[in-house]
Amino acid sequence: MDFTSVLTNSEQARVNMQNDTFNKALSGGKVNDNTLDKDDFLKILITQLSYQDPTAPMEDKEFISQMAQFSSLEQMTNMSKGFNELSGILGKGNALGLLGKWVEVIDGDKMISGKVEEVSGRDFPQILIDGKYYDYNNVEKVSEQEAAL
Repeated sequence: MDFTSVLTNSEQARVNMQNDTFNKALSGGKVNDNTLDKDDFLKILITQLSYQDPTAPMEDKEFISQMAQFSSLEQMTNMSKGFNELSGILGKGNALGLLGKWVEVIDGDKMISGKVEEVSGRDFPQILIDGKYYDYNNVEKVSEQEAAL
């Protein structure tokens, strides 16, 4: 069923914005790029411990070293999450500053210009121009007046 004939322009824009935000959040998950994260590290450590020879167990120094590496990895992961959250907050704040201003936005291979009517989204802020949402990151120019663009 084609919902575009049932929804108003603003409803279509909101649904498209929510869809884009959802897709970006999904793509922010783990990417198969052959890198190890803290869960993989912990699985390797548990596998080592479960298959070690009881007559020659892992030395204390090795075990302590691996636990320290795991702790460092977890702290770096937490810092990375914190930086991503901070980046989202800063992006949202910057996007809010565009309300009522005239902007030029890159949309594929064309440039869209118009007045920012609304800002929405948390981690990936989007701006509403003429009934359509655009990514805040695609803004090229900002002006107080239409003629300046």
